[in-house]
Amino acid sequence: MKALVPDELVGDAITRAVGGELRLTREARGISRLQLVSRLPSGIGERTLLSYEHGTRQLTVLRLAELSWALGVDAPTIFSRGLQRARLLVENLTLVVDLRALLNDERVTFRPLAQWARNLLNDYPDGIVEVEPAVVQHLASFIGCTRSELANHLAHFTPDSGIEKQENKATS
Repeated sequence: MKALVPDELVGDAITRAVGGELRLTREARGISRLQLVSRLPSGIGERTLLSYEHGTRQLTVLRLAELSWALGVDAPTIFSRGLQRARLLVENLTLVVDLRALLNDERVTFRPLAQWARNLLNDYPDGIVEVEPAVVQHLASFIGCTRSELANHLAHFTPDSGIEKQENKATS
């Protein structure tokens, strides 16, 4: 039996998502394209970098690693943050969530998350937490929705400012 490929993997959605996250990360660090390409041992040009950032050219794993290194961020973080922002395959990701933005959400289905978010702010005063897939599953069971529904909801609360500190973990 042939395995079905999720719709999100068809086409260029992942290429655009990861490229967009590269651009956001570069901009958040105040680095121009020219500055970034000058840091790379591969010698790619600005136009190549531009095509990666716009998702018109696919990144190899090696090139993603090289660009990530030059930006001072690990490649898996750029990859997963790009997927989260594009809301692709989010139920299998560790989601980075802005608790303050989540507290402003008024959807009734997800209202029980408000107390969870308020409590976490005591431990994470910057308001940014990482939520592992297992935690998403437990929270979904608590509020009465599917893991997929909750993961897609939480993905809407991706922090706006590029790559934040990766030290925060929500484990409860």
